[in-house]
Amino acid sequence: MKFFICILALQQLYVLSVAQDFDFFYFVVQWPGAYCDSRHSCCYPKTGKPAADFGIHGLWPNYKTGGWPQNCNPDSTFDELRVSDLMSNLQREWPTLSCPSNDGVHFWTHEWEKHGTCAESELDQHDYFEAGLKLKQKANLLHALTNAGIKPDDKFYEIKDIERTIKDAIGFAPGIECNKDSSHNSQLYQIYLCVDTSASNFINCPVMPHGRCDSRVQFPKF
Repeated sequence: MKFFICILALQQLYVLSVAQDFDFFYFVVQWPGAYCDSRHSCCYPKTGKPAADFGIHGLWPNYKTGGWPQNCNPDSTFDELRVSDLMSNLQREWPTLSCPSNDGVHFWTHEWEKHGTCAESELDQHDYFEAGLKLKQKANLLHALTNAGIKPDDKFYEIKDIERTIKDAIGFAPGIECNKDSSHNSQLYQIYLCVDTSASNFINCPVMPHGRCDSRVQFPKF
């Protein structure tokens, strides 16, 4: 009996240690126009077409060495009731464009169970999603870009100008990921911002994501 108790205790300690073992977050936002204007199909959520703004993709714990933990606690499942007060904000700021059209719960479940469970030493489920919402508001990236004359108008912009504008806005250099549209144009797809383990403050990226972008990229309409 004592043997089985020890095994259970070691399993719990292992899950806890994995959950605590990360160095920073990637806060990732996605431009919906680039998601939809690609070879992948997109479907608007059941709440309707999202606003023409960056949507949250995720808040991902990462290691300084370049790897990341995932699926850290299989016993911690997504519970809509825990984020019920955030639901309208999640639908607006953290929407899904996957097909078929859905209410977003599958997407948020995936983000929590793959990524959020690896940050439970810092954030419970409600705090995790609330932190993502606050970070999006704090960054206010579309406002910064449009104020600099970089607009989602299907025109092409220098990637260095996009990077500089975001750095001026938040104080730290972003990671930029691009994808290709059906005409093989490089387009602004995702922006990675690095955040401390409390998910409160932007920081210098210990590791930059590998985003493939041309020197000039299209900012597609949505």
